[in-house]
Amino acid sequence: MMEAVLSNADHPEYGVATIPLPIPRNQYDHCVSLLEALEIGGASEADCRLDSLDSAWPVLNRLVCTKVNLDELDYLAKRLDSFTVGEFSQFQAMAEKLNLASMKDLINLTFCCQQATVITDFTNLKEIGRDHYMNIHGGCASMEELEQLDGAETAILLIEDNEGTVTRYGVVYDNGMQLSQLYDGKHLPCYHYEADMTAVGISTRWEPENSRNVTWIYLPASKGQIERAMQRSGIADPKDMRLFIADSSFPEEVDVALDFQCDNIHELNELALAVEKFSIHDRKKLGAAVSMAKPENASQIRRLAENMDLFEFAPGAHTPAEYGKYMIQKSGHFEYDPNLDEFYDYERYGLQHMDYQSGVFTDRGYIAYVGTVDLEELMAEDPMDQCQREQGVQMGGMT
Repeated sequence: MMEAVLSNADHPEYGVATIPLPIPRNQYDHCVSLLEALEIGGASEADCRLDSLDSAWPVLNRLVCTKVNLDELDYLAKRLDSFTVGEFSQFQAMAEKLNLASMKDLINLTFCCQQATVITDFTNLKEIGRDHYMNIHGGCASMEELEQLDGAETAILLIEDNEGTVTRYGVVYDNGMQLSQLYDGKHLPCYHYEADMTAVGISTRWEPENSRNVTWIYLPASKGQIERAMQRSGIADPKDMRLFIADSSFPEEVDVALDFQCDNIHELNELALAVEKFSIHDRKKLGAAVSMAKPENASQIRRLAENMDLFEFAPGAHTPAEYGKYMIQKSGHFEYDPNLDEFYDYERYGLQHMDYQSGVFTDRGYIAYVGTVDLEELMAEDPMDQCQREQGVQMGGMT
């Protein structure tokens, strides 16, 4: 973790804001409000003066007294927070060797510094050679390769045949590394820092469908994170937004049902909030419910997710006999005696139970809706909720 002290360079009398990095999702909106009170913290502007940075990364002190963008600083902190001890040295040594001082370059360095070799201790040549071999092979090598590798000889060849650069973080060999250009200075590359339900890329509808000008938002997100992502993409009206999906932790049935070309980002976010805490069993149950109910948008899927207690689910049951067996042995409704197993007529019980339900067999098992209102009515948007949601979308677009 890091801690940044930010201020308004034009108005130091406004005071400072202390921001934790990476910013926890539940503190993001509060941190933005702290900066807004200082008249800084724009979504795409580097308008925050970095007065000090408390971190374990001395090389980042070169950013002190410069102006930074909050989201870039947060992104860099997230990237570095996941680094290993080896990457810790590689990043700092290469940043010093290349004399990198811009946020764009430092972010791009996080995607390529792993190619460099940094020697901090020359006493173990075998380990140096092994690490160097891994670095120049993308961090991957088979056990057979490593067993056959002469680590000491590899290290000696590296030291004798290449000119290393002495830095405060060790002697660094760049191995021909070229600084990545993955980050263009506006669109932060997709990166999953913590567990999320899905990464959604947003862009204006005027961008080509295969455009790389995409701003990524990780759902569930705070309202402020969504609004700032829209601002970074230059989107004032949510109707002008195109959505892309990178990957998803939703059940496959949910992914198939969702239309990411037209669904509203706020509805997707509420769906992610509803499903985020689901167990593996509950996610399978939701997938089966979606197969049964055939919802048409994120709002309808969310209504299903919020009413999972109105569904009975027998995972893995694909025949009446399997359903009956599940109900008797695993549902908890009966005291099952394995000594009497040959006397149970699972198929008959399954068929009898199914006669009282409107259930279906899905790829995930048998599921039945046991609610009192019609299933379509259950999925229908409550008028009051719909009004509040539309107001929220409009406010988000006006920010």
